[in-house]
Amino acid sequence: MNIPKITIEPRPNVGKALLAGGSVLLIVSALLAWSYDSTILGDLSITGNPAPLQELAIVMGVVGLIEAALVHRRLSSLSWWDTTYSAKALAVGALVYIVLIDYNIAFQSGGVINLDPGAWLALVATVAMVAGALLLAPVKVTNQLKVHGANWLEIVVIAATLAGLLLMVAFILHGDDGGSVLAALAAGGTFGTLLFRGGFFTWLSVAAARHRPVIMLGALVVALLFPLTQNGTDANMSIAVDIAIFLCAALGLNIVVGLAGLLDLGYIAFLGTGAYVGAMMSSAASATIGWHPPFLVVALLGALTSAVLGLIIGSPTLRLSGDYLAIVTLAFGEIFHTAVNNMDGTNGPDLTHGPNGIAGIPDLNLFGFNFGSSHRLGSFTISNYSNYYILLVFVAALIITIFSRLNNSRIGRGWIAIREDERAAEAMGVNIFGLKILAFAGGAFLAGLAGTVQAHATPSVVPDNYTFQESSFLLAAVVLGGMGTVVGVALGATVLKLLPEKLRFIEDYRLLIFGLALVLMMRFRPEGLIASRRRQLEFHDEDEDLATVVQKEHVDEQKANA
Repeated sequence: MNIPKITIEPRPNVGKALLAGGSVLLIVSALLAWSYDSTILGDLSITGNPAPLQELAIVMGVVGLIEAALVHRRLSSLSWWDTTYSAKALAVGALVYIVLIDYNIAFQSGGVINLDPGAWLALVATVAMVAGALLLAPVKVTNQLKVHGANWLEIVVIAATLAGLLLMVAFILHGDDGGSVLAALAAGGTFGTLLFRGGFFTWLSVAAARHRPVIMLGALVVALLFPLTQNGTDANMSIAVDIAIFLCAALGLNIVVGLAGLLDLGYIAFLGTGAYVGAMMSSAASATIGWHPPFLVVALLGALTSAVLGLIIGSPTLRLSGDYLAIVTLAFGEIFHTAVNNMDGTNGPDLTHGPNGIAGIPDLNLFGFNFGSSHRLGSFTISNYSNYYILLVFVAALIITIFSRLNNSRIGRGWIAIREDERAAEAMGVNIFGLKILAFAGGAFLAGLAGTVQAHATPSVVPDNYTFQESSFLLAAVVLGGMGTVVGVALGATVLKLLPEKLRFIEDYRLLIFGLALVLMMRFRPEGLIASRRRQLEFHDEDEDLATVVQKEHVDEQKANA
């Protein structure tokens, strides 16, 4: 049985009118009440005083008007922007956003009858936007990979993008309930899809490559400014600290999995090793080692202990590959968890206090700066969690610098050769075993470094913090975000840590959700959400434009290293 294919004949004028009209109605609807109950989704019951979620709807309406204005008037500076696909992404995303909000209002207030006129008008407006976007005719765009704008303009756009990302993350974290967070995530997904479908991210990746120092400095500044958006509260900053620790560990795993292609399912043990070294050498009453050196010495010892453990485990096992290596590393992770559980003075030496762990670890005091106290910065309050977050930002910056240097070196190219074809790399003279050991030990070193900070940033160090489930989340962050990239892993780590914290009602289903996400990613975007162009080319070798750009970057890299 042949299923007829439904085609929609383009009607640009009608589509433009519907898109513009729907956008205007969406702006108007945001100025009206959406609910009579002021306790739902941050008070959507006031006419003329939009709540934050309604302000996002206004932004969507304004962007819709801009899209409609660009339908027939193509600007030379925006010849790479795909109006048709971006308008569809905006319209569908806005519809999903409004449906999600209307559903939450109806669910919490007892039925759709309790939706105020503004909510119904917003629904009609987004349906009109979708209809208009579907009627737009395709446009011919310039290849984003070949566009080169003014340097100052590219830097301004990069800065604006980073600032927008900061504001969006802060907005999501300020959500008080699951419904508000889901709506904020839907808005963020809408804007992200809009930029992706319009070709902005492809253009941005090329511009960022030309201004790498600027984007790295800008990202550092944005990360350091984040605590100023939280008004000195600990709730969200504690989540941010967990994300930062998770990110540091994931970046280390990115060397092992993303660059060298070694599937490590027990990587969390290296983070745990650093944490236990930091806890045992602290001045806590339950610490089991009587030596309390300065933290910088402890951090170095924790990192080195993890690296030595990586060498001990890696030396006999890294001659394996694929599934066999994964099984061995999985066993190592379970051995670590069992060992620290048994070092309680009964089943083994009393080093970790067994299942009870080491609690009461004092806050850091580095160069006279007490990380456990709040501090004032002008009119802003920097809480104790903010102190640890800032420290972890600098640790992450150090790890990213190490990762980037290695990735662009002969060592990094050797790892990539091993990942793609181990036998071919060996035939070309690459030291397979030596580079594998270096990747394994290097990744373990970075995880151990993050672990020593974690020991002081969290209330206690217990074995249940370092299970296979945590290893699987680390691996999922690398795979979902994009193996071999920094931005992709940062995105993956943030999503996998943030969503379970802000969406507590899905906690029982998060393994199912992550599993489905991995399956969908492997099917539709195997290179990850944000992949390097070299990684993209491995999955899309028929893309000649991408191959040309990758080749040019490789030549430029060789000239820079010469």
